[in-house]
Amino acid sequence: MKKRTISLVMLMCAFGWNVGKAQSVYPGQHNGKIKEKITAPLKAYSFDLKQVKLLPGRFRETMMRDSAWIMSIETKQLLHSFRSNAGVYSSNEGGYFNVKKLGGWESLDCDLRGHTTGHILSALALMYASTGNEAFKIKADSLVKGLTEVQQALGKSGYLSAFPEELIDRNIAAKSVWAPWYTLHKIFAGSIDQYLYCDNKQALDIATKMADWAYNKLMPLSDEVRRKMIRNEFGGVNECFYNLYSITGDERYEKLAKFFYHNEMLDPLEQDKDELAGKHANTFIPKLIAEARNYELNNDGKSKTVVTNFWNNVVNNHSFATGSNSDKEKFFDHNHLSEHLSGYTGETCNTYNLLKLTRHMFCWDANPRYADYYERALYNHILGQQDPETGMVAYFLPMLSGAHKVYSTKENSFWCCVGTGFESHAKYGEAIYYHDNEGIYVNLFIPSELTWKEKGVKLTQETAFPEKENTTLTFHTQNRVKMNLYLRYPSWTMNVLVKINGKLEKIKQIPGSYIKLNRVWKEGDCIEITYPMKLRTETTPDNDKKVAVLYGPLVLAGEMGTENFIKCAPYSNPNLYNDYYSYDYNVPSSLKTTLNIDKSTVDEGIRRIGDKLIFKTVRDNITMEPLYNVHRQRYVVYWDLQNQDK
Repeated sequence: MKKRTISLVMLMCAFGWNVGKAQSVYPGQHNGKIKEKITAPLKAYSFDLKQVKLLPGRFRETMMRDSAWIMSIETKQLLHSFRSNAGVYSSNEGGYFNVKKLGGWESLDCDLRGHTTGHILSALALMYASTGNEAFKIKADSLVKGLTEVQQALGKSGYLSAFPEELIDRNIAAKSVWAPWYTLHKIFAGSIDQYLYCDNKQALDIATKMADWAYNKLMPLSDEVRRKMIRNEFGGVNECFYNLYSITGDERYEKLAKFFYHNEMLDPLEQDKDELAGKHANTFIPKLIAEARNYELNNDGKSKTVVTNFWNNVVNNHSFATGSNSDKEKFFDHNHLSEHLSGYTGETCNTYNLLKLTRHMFCWDANPRYADYYERALYNHILGQQDPETGMVAYFLPMLSGAHKVYSTKENSFWCCVGTGFESHAKYGEAIYYHDNEGIYVNLFIPSELTWKEKGVKLTQETAFPEKENTTLTFHTQNRVKMNLYLRYPSWTMNVLVKINGKLEKIKQIPGSYIKLNRVWKEGDCIEITYPMKLRTETTPDNDKKVAVLYGPLVLAGEMGTENFIKCAPYSNPNLYNDYYSYDYNVPSSLKTTLNIDKSTVDEGIRRIGDKLIFKTVRDNITMEPLYNVHRQRYVVYWDLQNQDK
């Protein structure tokens, strides 16, 4: 997204962590609710989120902080701008006249108002799926009920938004307006998620009526008008139309999805042309998620080619060591990557959307490189977005040496990255496991429990990864079951050890593959896997003197203290929402950015201290930790390598 703002002390809520219901329509999910089946060939399928329960650990703790923030925002606050737009205040029932208005991107004078409500509908659905806690469903039901009232008050067309339809008309006329279809996308997506994960048919009714309005609004337009209109950012609204088509079978919604095909942006990708420089990244990536859905639903080879070429280009050429991308929200010439280590790199929404895309692609061919990327971006960016002290989240992941993470405020920010953050931290269970007809893929090493009722199997994963190199999987089953277990052999490790019930297995596979264990499993069977981790460096593609230090999949950051530090959340004015780029990091001139090590023997120049993931440089005594652990102080990720020729 293109605009900005930011503080808070937060209350922690403890909710029950029982398995409940199942984000997005991924292959294998939501059986019984999908009419139009996938026609593209697949090698793996997603488990419903309801089948995976997070066990105690860093990911569940982050999820709980996220849930506390979501539940602290009152329903009447989230509905206020919608009710104002529809003029449905006939009384002060529920205290609506006295509601504390939200600020930032939810201000009543902001074109994007209402997008957060859509994100929270999705996040509540994901929380309910991940935990089974009825509190999330109750809050979501009240939001859906309120939105239904607003939709009815706005007339019979089906239009629903927190802003007047005139903003859509301005977009159609190619007049200046922020991103109205982007905002409607969030309401579409949230309503669909409420149906898929919470069985709320009223939410599906909201989405289909909105889609009917959109069809009647857009289909009469000429192609010239269409092409001008979609130059404005529209988020993933076309993905939602594909999802509605798959749920209902109504071909009008598929036509709507194809209406938003952006020829200027996507056609060059079919020839594998890299024309990304200067393009707004988070405008671009959701277009590919829609094409992924088109491939799955229609086996459209062009869509698959476009998606694959885009993913390879962004991940291999346009990404930092963290898995994040962009500078000031835009792609740039990757031949000058080292010149773009600014305080505004790594918009978090980009990573959120690229991970969504990666999940689809993994299902297509079960290639472990997709799981490798997912792990890297998840740990180094998404997990580190949230401030553990407050639960607030960062818009950017700065690569500027001496920068620090700048967090949102509780009620006066509501950037796009706040909205996607609500969702990201609610769905950590979504990509740990996949399956095919023969068995289970174990892609991530996160404490969790998978229940595969169709096979009569429960798989428990106990691990302290990445603090420790090992993870343990235990089968629970009443009957013996023959199946494959595919253990990811990450590209960052070597000499993996696997023991089954204490007996060492012979491993023939190599890094960047899967270790296939085929046997009859019984109750209590225990698989112990050790993934050795070591230090290494990665240089920027254009400058071998700029290096990041990694330990296994983790990017390490040098801790640089708080000299000249102001604060992590400087903005509290609810009327400010476009000022993030004005933030001055006040980087001290004395900041140390050189690293005195030899790339070929990194472990001689940097040593791990104790059992925690804390490292020290031997010559300069610089403390390093995983970037996701570094908060409320300055850091360095990319170093000037002093002894790079040795």
